[in-house]
Amino acid sequence: MSIAERIEKDYVEAYKHKEKTRLETLRLLKTAAKNRQVELMQSLVPLSDDEYMSVLLKQVKQRQESIELYRGAGRDDLADKEQAELVILQEYLPKQLTEEEVMAVIEEACAPYLSEGMKAMGKVIKSVMDKYKGQVDGKLVSEAVKARLQKG
Repeated sequence: MSIAERIEKDYVEAYKHKEKTRLETLRLLKTAAKNRQVELMQSLVPLSDDEYMSVLLKQVKQRQESIELYRGAGRDDLADKEQAELVILQEYLPKQLTEEEVMAVIEEACAPYLSEGMKAMGKVIKSVMDKYKGQVDGKLVSEAVKARLQKG
């Protein structure tokens, strides 16, 4: 079952069971996917799982940033709403790599570029993010790659 099919099925279930937060979150996700489909000018062709994953990751990142901003502004009510949406969206992400697994992946990805130093940072991050799309946190990867390349 594709991501889109799974989300559609869960959307219908949420509608039937009157799960307001899940329904609203999935509706926003479906709208974002439809907008992406229009951007790509393929309104008759459904998004591939890879493209849908990109939309999903963007939605997750937006929620994480909103939570941080709302907590900083003392708006815990809004942060809690975003947190609930984030939990729902994360159900559709693949299993996340542990920090130790991420470090091992980064060590392996950095090995060919150690002689280039910090110039290779973008290449290494891109290769890791592409290979492990949805399984790693971009911020963690960025910090770990930077630290590894600086160490030499």
